[in-house]
Amino acid sequence: MSTVNSVDLHYDAIVVGLGKTGLSCFRYLSNQGLSVAITDSRETPPELSKLQEEFESAPTYLGQINEKALLASDQIILSPGISLDHKSIKLSIENNIPVFGDIELFCQEAKAPIIAISGSNGKSTVTTMVAEMTRSAGLKTYVGGNIGTPALDLLDDTIPDLYVLELSSFQLETTFSLNAHASVVLNISPDHMDRYSSFHEYADAKKRIYLGQGFMVVNKDEEYFHSVIDDNREIIYFTLTTPEEGNYGLIINDKEVWLSHGSNKIINKNQLKIRGEHNVSNALAAMALAETVDVPKDVMTGVLKEFVGLAHRCQLIKVINDVTWYNDSKATNVESCIASIKGLSELGDIILIAGGDSKEADLSCLRAIIEKYVKKVFLLGIDASKLASFIGPDIEKKFVKNMNEAVAEAGKIASSGDIVLLSPACSSLDMYTNYQQRGDAFISAVNALSNNV
Repeated sequence: MSTVNSVDLHYDAIVVGLGKTGLSCFRYLSNQGLSVAITDSRETPPELSKLQEEFESAPTYLGQINEKALLASDQIILSPGISLDHKSIKLSIENNIPVFGDIELFCQEAKAPIIAISGSNGKSTVTTMVAEMTRSAGLKTYVGGNIGTPALDLLDDTIPDLYVLELSSFQLETTFSLNAHASVVLNISPDHMDRYSSFHEYADAKKRIYLGQGFMVVNKDEEYFHSVIDDNREIIYFTLTTPEEGNYGLIINDKEVWLSHGSNKIINKNQLKIRGEHNVSNALAAMALAETVDVPKDVMTGVLKEFVGLAHRCQLIKVINDVTWYNDSKATNVESCIASIKGLSELGDIILIAGGDSKEADLSCLRAIIEKYVKKVFLLGIDASKLASFIGPDIEKKFVKNMNEAVAEAGKIASSGDIVLLSPACSSLDMYTNYQQRGDAFISAVNALSNNV
């Protein structure tokens, strides 16, 4: 392993960023016999030790993104966390050096159909639903991308029947060859406004998932949907209203709500174990995607009846003295928090734990929903005061230093039938490594609370 200070070599490729994705890119390119370097702004990036174990002599440039190393390379593979607007990346583009990401490499090599899923909220849930549906139908399905396994690590000697990829806006920015068998943008709401110059720019990145000629699965309830329609493509719509024939939505029969395909009832809403309108929408999207690979309706319903959701996504933790505790740490933006509050509001009064790094998002939309459904808010993190100002003076609120204090204080005021919900509306990076660690902190505090009851 060599940490290089000066650049005196030419490289076939350089990888920018040494996280899970960056390591997968380095591994993939090295295994193709290319001379590859890697650079990262951090002195000790998270996958450095693994790189050292696998590639003892890998040339690395750490502590800053090394501009000279970029300019000494034929191509740049950019990890999703690094912006195309970084000054060294912009200079490289000006010098006509191709810049792309791991998903572009994957798309150039993949030999099986791809189902591609993006959206501000719900993409991990839908990706998992589709994977379970297709596997239950007997298809050999590989899953990865922005969830679990990096996409390039899915490429092995065995070609599956299907790839199901969760794709972020960051990944889509540097993808040009995607021609998915079926693709969807579940929804678009303001997120990552610290990265994008405008909501329009963020939305355009999401819409890149519809590159190619495959099935377009489109959320008819979203304002954006008109802007992606291609009359030359086969389109399947989903909606929380009554669907047109051939599309997915909801119909009411004998005062009961059914998820349906056109006028054909598929599954009663009450049979879903996941809660909230946003999860009903997710289920409809998953069925529309699964239809494109001929998954039978009975297989779809079998999966939906058993699907309990993912960890840290409106996850039921436990009931203590008739107070129910939900972990929704994955709610890293406003719309996700709103969806969780709406989805759980029918079950009881809500005590909300929120806050973190707002990523410069507009938090004003939270006020109306909190006024309607939330009895008290506990605020923590770097933007707690900002969140408090948007919520307004009429909402009872309290600032707390950490998750343990938030849970303890919520436990003191919760009454029988109440719901305590961690749904931060902000990212976790001001206090935690990721949203999973934040959710785990919440779970630990709730478990400690129950042990003292």
